[in-house]
Amino acid sequence: MPTVKRFFNHLLYADDLKNRFSFIMKLSIIIVNYNVKYFLEQALLSVRKAVENIDAEVFVVDNNSVDDSVAMVREQFPEVRLIANTNNPGFAIANNQAIREARGEYILLLNPDTVVEEDTFEKTVAFMDATPDAGGLGVKMIDGKGNFLPESKRGFPSPSVAFYKMFGLSRLLPKSRTFGRYHLGFLDKDEVHEVDVLAGAYMLLRKSVLDKIGLLDETFFMYGEDIDLSYRIVKAGFKNYYYGNTTIIHYKGESTKKGSLNYVRVFYNAMIIFAKKHFKGDKARAFVLLLQFAIYFRAFLTLITNFARKIYLPLLDALLIFVGMYFLKDFWANYVYNTPNYFRPTYMTFNVPLYIIIWLTTVYFSGGYDNPRSARRLVRGLAVGTVLLAAVYGFLPMDYRSSRALIVLGAVWGMFSLWGLRVLLHFLKYKNLKISENPRNNMVIVGSAEESERVVALLHQAQVEQNIIGTISPEKDYDNARFLGSIRQLDEVVHVYKINEIIFCAKDISAQDIMQWMTRLGTEPDYKIVPEKSLSVIGSNSKNTAGDLYTIDIQFRIVTPMSRRNKRVIDLGLCIVFAVFLPILIFIIKNKIGFVRNIFAVLFGQKTWVGYAPVSGVETQNFASLPPIRKGVLSPLDALKIKTLNEPTIRRLNFIYAKDYTVDSDLEIVWKGMRELGNS
Repeated sequence: MPTVKRFFNHLLYADDLKNRFSFIMKLSIIIVNYNVKYFLEQALLSVRKAVENIDAEVFVVDNNSVDDSVAMVREQFPEVRLIANTNNPGFAIANNQAIREARGEYILLLNPDTVVEEDTFEKTVAFMDATPDAGGLGVKMIDGKGNFLPESKRGFPSPSVAFYKMFGLSRLLPKSRTFGRYHLGFLDKDEVHEVDVLAGAYMLLRKSVLDKIGLLDETFFMYGEDIDLSYRIVKAGFKNYYYGNTTIIHYKGESTKKGSLNYVRVFYNAMIIFAKKHFKGDKARAFVLLLQFAIYFRAFLTLITNFARKIYLPLLDALLIFVGMYFLKDFWANYVYNTPNYFRPTYMTFNVPLYIIIWLTTVYFSGGYDNPRSARRLVRGLAVGTVLLAAVYGFLPMDYRSSRALIVLGAVWGMFSLWGLRVLLHFLKYKNLKISENPRNNMVIVGSAEESERVVALLHQAQVEQNIIGTISPEKDYDNARFLGSIRQLDEVVHVYKINEIIFCAKDISAQDIMQWMTRLGTEPDYKIVPEKSLSVIGSNSKNTAGDLYTIDIQFRIVTPMSRRNKRVIDLGLCIVFAVFLPILIFIIKNKIGFVRNIFAVLFGQKTWVGYAPVSGVETQNFASLPPIRKGVLSPLDALKIKTLNEPTIRRLNFIYAKDYTVDSDLEIVWKGMRELGNS
């Protein structure tokens, strides 16, 4: 009897194993998303093609995005297992959420701003199957211009490696086995190598190894978790491999933005966490000190670089005006007053700096430093500044009053010299004189006739002003009347027509072919991809900046630099006016105390005088459909003086306000809603 019982127990155990293993699949793909809806869409479309011949499941963990990413995944990718967080817990925690639910033999951590080849998963999984000592694997990555990304293969950040990178030695000698260890530049990018660190953008992991070493360390919020996990894989006796036989596009700069103080702080603090965790004694202390120094050093460089990028043109403008005013002073003194020393020394030390400050301030608020450069905005700014100077002139002590004619001559000099400077700088950069125009690229579309027509319509709806030369057929045989040539002739078309931008239709051309063409044509053209059935055209021209995106989404005027700047100026101006006339306004406004509080709230940037109208008790600036702005004291409803509109109408009013924003609309709403300026 015991024998029979044991037999049935074995059968039950075997059946249980069978049921358990029936749920195990080959690959679990995990994508953590944060506000990169269009790049995520493209990544998922490429993943959908790449899993056709492999048993796989796909997770998307959304970290509380506000760009409708969750709705897009639910609507377009029902096969995806979606985890929608209501906060942003960070990269490591989000990945671990999905890993705990994953059933794959292998776990792939994949960035949302990537595009994979159709056979990438098959190749990399096959390599892992054939290499039992492989704990993890990374692949060759290129950016949106086709440039190889050196972080595809990296060494561990030891103190010496970090030192060489921090002070630029690794960049000067990238192929050196001593100085180039951070990016392992001495290893061939097209081959397979054992490496130290896997890139988190494509990190293929053996699930059994994760079960042994643990999941991602949730101490890391962003950055460093891939280095930490790679280090633990090696410490556990496994190897990390760089696999150069497949390529993915990684649009660096989409999920995170480099070149900011926040990036420097988060990245190097992550390195400090890693150093304290894995190094002991004097080595750990030296490494932490080095990294702390790096934080301040890199932060200083970032501040200087960002400041110089913003201030270089105003500084050149100020120098030009100063030099011009110096010569104008001498000219006026000699030829008008016949007295070389007619003007006091304070003219150059007080008057001219004051003129320059007022002129450049009005040029700034007129949009004279916005792109594309505009002579109209520059002249308008200098003209307004001259009027202000004329008003200020009468309030100056007699000792500081110079010739009014010099102010006018200075303004004229500024108009010609400042515009001439912009023309020169534009010519040096673009080799043309079309400074007031957004540069129009010569563009070709590579795809079928049907898909190309769809892309042309999409570009037209998105109001993209490019010079579309024609379309390239993806097939060997093509209609000469409809196509410039076949895809085999793409390099000739690029050369003959001086093509600056190429759009590939992903429906007609494989990701593998797209990447091969990007590598073949080099970095001179810009590349973009339009996913099948998508309403967006995606690309990126730099690994450190946000990608380029053509989409038919509505363009809101309220988010333009000039509108944001003008809105803030109006807020501050109204604060001053309200403060001056407070004794009068106090008798008009309903909530007196609330009005005074609002003046201070707007003054310190906590509120704006006009914002969106709340819908169903929720502040609309939290909705993904509208650009975020500060909470408003008033809203478009106050101009109508109607409080009982239905929700769709309120949403429509908010939409129109954001889309067609002008300073006049704010002033009108404030005037008509004057009595409600004390709203809480």
